[in-house]
Amino acid sequence: MNLDALHRVSLRRMLIAVLLAGVTVGCCLQVWLTWHTASSAVNAAFDRSLFGAIKAIDANVSTDSGGLAVELPYVLFEFFELTASGQVFYRVATLDGLVEIGNPDLPLPAQPLQDRQPYFETVDYAGTQVRVGTYVRPLLHPVGGSSDRRLVVQVAEPFASRDQFSRQFIVGAVVRDVLLAALVAGMVAAAVAWSLRPLRQLRQEVISRAPSDLSAIDTSRVPQDVIPLVDAMNQHIHRYRELLEGQRQFVDDASHQLRTPLSTLLTQAAFAQRATDIDSMRDALTALREQLKHTVRQTNQMLALARADTVEVAMQAIDLGALARDVTKRWWPQARSQQIDLGFEMACTPPLVRGHGGLLEEALANLLDNALRYSPGGGRITVSVSVAGAWASVTVSDSGPGMPAHELPQAGTRFFRASNSQGGGSGLGLAIVHSIAKRHGAIFDLQHAPGEGGLVAQLRFAWDGEAPHASSGLACVA
Repeated sequence: MNLDALHRVSLRRMLIAVLLAGVTVGCCLQVWLTWHTASSAVNAAFDRSLFGAIKAIDANVSTDSGGLAVELPYVLFEFFELTASGQVFYRVATLDGLVEIGNPDLPLPAQPLQDRQPYFETVDYAGTQVRVGTYVRPLLHPVGGSSDRRLVVQVAEPFASRDQFSRQFIVGAVVRDVLLAALVAGMVAAAVAWSLRPLRQLRQEVISRAPSDLSAIDTSRVPQDVIPLVDAMNQHIHRYRELLEGQRQFVDDASHQLRTPLSTLLTQAAFAQRATDIDSMRDALTALREQLKHTVRQTNQMLALARADTVEVAMQAIDLGALARDVTKRWWPQARSQQIDLGFEMACTPPLVRGHGGLLEEALANLLDNALRYSPGGGRITVSVSVAGAWASVTVSDSGPGMPAHELPQAGTRFFRASNSQGGGSGLGLAIVHSIAKRHGAIFDLQHAPGEGGLVAQLRFAWDGEAPHASSGLACVA
């Protein structure tokens, strides 16, 4: 399963699986540690008991007669055998083995023996496994003709009793650990289910909403870790609400703006039908044609505005200088027909910006259309492309009448026209530019042209210093 598929797994199941896996591993580790610790503790306890038996035998060793004697009470020996749950073996001898009592074939430890230090080891003896304890101490004088002055006391007990006790102890500890692990697993599952309950409530709240309910989701009962996700959802809802509001406003404005021209067209068509002479009919048709041109232009601008708001913007590197130059060249014939000086200037470093070529051409064309529409004959319009710091700009300045300063903030609002505007504009040109700038993350700025009274419309784009590889073929200005 790849990582993407893993992320699609239920969050509750994944949390439970991961936590239970951790609990299982911890339980196995705890069982192993319990077994190891219990085995060590049981061996240590039984070895201490075995050493007690050795000390009891050593306390009953006598060498007063010149030989080796052990006065071992039978009651004590029977008690050892009862405790060991089987036969107990013992050996008391000199270290060289010349004098010994008990079981002579009990093996000695392989390592060198230190005085008064007990040694314990597990060996096979008499057909079974036994635990042998060995203890060495010095003698005051040799005994029984042996020259060795070291006494060895050994006691061996079968493993049956300690195996039974270890098994009972370890099984009890393992059962305890398993029950504890089961309890922890249940608590983990309950905790995960309880922790994810707010998400289920959030899901139910979203599902139960009416289709028209675009209010923000309440975050007062949302877990802290989920708040960033809910905030992102609220931002998306807010943007969607703005989009719907814009579309609804566009439809309302469009229906209002088209109602009057269509009514005028209907009236003019009826007047042409009622005309009794050719001159009256020609005048009515001329007026009808002009009204149709205005309506077609207004419709095209509304469609362009709708396209600017909704078109899928596939950003790519755009040579801003080449784009502005090409759009300006297309408007030169109309500028000459109106006797307007339309010029183009570009910085020495033509910038590349990220954008949609078609929308940027639409924006610049609307700026030029506005400038040509309101600039008087003999006027001047300049399109310039420049770079300043981290910004690349395309600017359209004209020598027209401009607009009152208090109305500049409203420029870019749909169907807004300045109070000093003349002609039959629709009030959509600057709204289209504003919408395209917003889609590109650019800044649209409108100011008075210093000293000329016209307007300076500027689009500023973020620029990372990248320039086209090939020259645009235009002379640059300082």
